[in-house]
Amino acid sequence: MTRPADDVQSTEQMRARLRRIEGQVRGIAKMLDSDRSCEDVVTQLMAVRSSLDTVGALVLDGHLGRCLGDNTPVDQVVALRDAMRLWWRFAPAAGGMGAAATEVGAVSPLPDDGN
Repeated sequence: MTRPADDVQSTEQMRARLRRIEGQVRGIAKMLDSDRSCEDVVTQLMAVRSSLDTVGALVLDGHLGRCLGDNTPVDQVVALRDAMRLWWRFAPAAGGMGAAATEVGAVSPLPDDGN
C-alpha cells in the first residue's frame, strides 16, 4: 500500500525535525562538557522539549486522520478521545511525562469511558 504524497511529505518533515532535535541534544552535551551556565543548558533543554512536543502533535495528527477517516461518528469520537487521553498522559503541562495513569497529574481531564 502506498502512502499519499502529503503523508510522505509529513514523514520527511518529522524526520527533519528529529534530526534537528538530535543536533540540539548533541549541542547540549557539549554545553555540559564546557561548563556552560545552568540557565543556558535549561533553555536549550526546554527548546528540545518544545520541538519534541511539536513532533508528537504531528504524529497524533496523522494518527487521527487515519482513525477518523471512514469510521462511524461514534467510532470517531471514541478514537478522538483515545488519542486525547494518550496526549494528556504524556503532556508536560498535565504533569504526565510518561507517568502511570494512576499518578497525580497524569490523568486526562476527559471522562473515563472504562477502556
